[in-house]
Amino acid sequence: MGVDGSGKTTQAHRLAAALTASGLPATYWQNAGGRRWFGRLAERLGRDGDAQRLLGRAGLLLVESILRWLAIARALLRSRLSGRVAVMDRYAVCQYASIRAHDGSRVAEWLARRAYSLFPRPDVTFFLAIDPVEAVRRIDLRAEDRESEEFLARSTAAYRSLPEFGTFVLIDANGTADEVTALIDEHLGRLTDPTYARP
Repeated sequence: MGVDGSGKTTQAHRLAAALTASGLPATYWQNAGGRRWFGRLAERLGRDGDAQRLLGRAGLLLVESILRWLAIARALLRSRLSGRVAVMDRYAVCQYASIRAHDGSRVAEWLARRAYSLFPRPDVTFFLAIDPVEAVRRIDLRAEDRESEEFLARSTAAYRSLPEFGTFVLIDANGTADEVTALIDEHLGRLTDPTYARP
């Protein structure tokens, strides 16, 4: 998990491939909430690429919550049927953080938590912590969308404010993709050690 530009999609792809290569079949699932797609639609409709201006804050959070719920449900169902490990770059906590970062109401988060409570707790959640300046640089390089340093800082704060944050494994994502992968591999090695005891 992590804010836009943290490299979470790259690392999720790599993790799924590494697990599969090690003999533990895994599949990567994106579980996007549609915000980028609606942003592009808003651009075409002359709304300056602002999905919130297109649907309204509450409307966008509702649509995003529904789409992400459906994506996660699909990923979990197909993973269970196939017997493969599900590796995701977004999960329930991402929606809770999105609601907080976009100043959603407490009721909106409560409803989301009720709906997402059907999903199992992840075996491990890696949070890719990145400086907003570096995140913006990466986003600008891929030239697919745009985010401000202010919003990315707010998103990071939203993640850190979640009650689940204490269970996350923090990964410094400011380095190269290979350096971040090495940190994740190191933590995975600890988790698979026989002496490791899950809290």
